[in-house]
Amino acid sequence: MIVVTGATGHLGRLVVEELAGRVPASLIVAAVRSPEKAADLAERGIQVREADYDRPATLGPAFEGATRVLLVSGTEPGRRVDQHKAVVDAAQAAGAELLAYTSIPRADTTPLGLAPDHKATEEYIRASGLPFAFLRNGWYHENYIATARQGAQSGVILGSARDGRVASAARADFAAAAAAVLATEGHRDAVYELTGDVAWSMPELAAVVSELSGTPVEYRDLPVAEYAKALEANGLPEPVAALFAQVDADIADGWLGETPGDLARLIGRPTTPLRDTLAEALKNGE
Repeated sequence: MIVVTGATGHLGRLVVEELAGRVPASLIVAAVRSPEKAADLAERGIQVREADYDRPATLGPAFEGATRVLLVSGTEPGRRVDQHKAVVDAAQAAGAELLAYTSIPRADTTPLGLAPDHKATEEYIRASGLPFAFLRNGWYHENYIATARQGAQSGVILGSARDGRVASAARADFAAAAAAVLATEGHRDAVYELTGDVAWSMPELAAVVSELSGTPVEYRDLPVAEYAKALEANGLPEPVAALFAQVDADIADGWLGETPGDLARLIGRPTTPLRDTLAEALKNGE
């Protein structure tokens, strides 16, 4: 029995879809906060169970019979460590043989502002004694769709990444990797640094958007504080804008540019090129 948490989210739903191509639907549990949003999965024979990170009492029944559990990390920094601990405890109580967790690249050493929650969760999982697989997901191509659309409209992409590189991959690539870990053997206590095959720079992103849109697009590098102000002017709250701007500074320092190849090895194919994801998004107006 394979339990996928957050199964109606962008990543979780893709993991369920991948698993459905690997194992019988009856062996998949879609653990979701709102079961009514997973009615289509239930119609396909996938078990749908309520599982709310903020209500630990729902997690025990959701994980009943689980042999493998995917903990898709929560979305609220500052709150999610406690949420994750509740999931780990429930998986342990259920006797799960493997807990896979979607973490962040180099979670134990990176300066990325999003890392502390992931580092704390990894430490808690290790201390629990549960067999684990850390899926240290890099950046998604999809993170840059809004940037690409804005750049195609304005002719300018702003940032503070200088010539730093991002080894991003498509969300579907990360989902395929998670499904492979959940459906096959040999992943006990594994740590996977999951990134795209090719690292690209922001000037290269601007060139791709220019090519796809038919509009000249330039990349304009700003000091971190100035870029944060620009993000605020576009509607982001000050703390979020500061966090995003700092991520660009970390990219400039090389923290998201590694290409160890773990992702391609897990999915058995090259990772999806950035251009493919952006072409589809710009064509569909997403």
